[in-house]
Amino acid sequence: MARTPSNMLPLGTKAPNFDLLDTVSEKTISLKNASGEKGTVIMFICNHCPFVIHVNPKISELAREYQAKGVSFIAISSNDVDNFPQDAPHLMKEKAREEGYTFPYLYDETQEVARAYDAACTPDFYLFDADLELAYRGQLDDSRPGNGIPLTGNDLKAAMDALLAGKAIPSDQKPSLGCNIKWKQA
Repeated sequence: MARTPSNMLPLGTKAPNFDLLDTVSEKTISLKNASGEKGTVIMFICNHCPFVIHVNPKISELAREYQAKGVSFIAISSNDVDNFPQDAPHLMKEKAREEGYTFPYLYDETQEVARAYDAACTPDFYLFDADLELAYRGQLDDSRPGNGIPLTGNDLKAAMDALLAGKAIPSDQKPSLGCNIKWKQA
């Protein structure tokens, strides 16, 4: 597993719009229709990455907690499914059910959305405010597979709490770390 850090899109960046297939509902979802009243978390994840597998329980828990507070969660997989068939849409749907996702799990077949967000790894987390301006990007917390640090979600949770309280989110944010997005070869 390659340890790839986030690219750290500039804070204040407006969230690029998208229309992608939700593998769970089998409907097309747009950012406009799926964004939250108070904020929106966009996560680039996939089925097979050990880093994502490690954080899945916490992202499911945080989604349930913060969706009730007006923050929507959207997961996107942009991996090349020709070379990584375990990330295919029908398996994404199964993974969403297994993990109890309460949010859409979108398939970015062309990888255009991952490029628009300058996503680099799985998991890669972005928190946008009510105006869809980037307020946080980076790690869930310091826990990684095998490092012995408990999974808390503290970094993302602190950013969401500050956003909901109308407080400034510190700009000193740690990049996420995970497997590189599996880009299609030209």
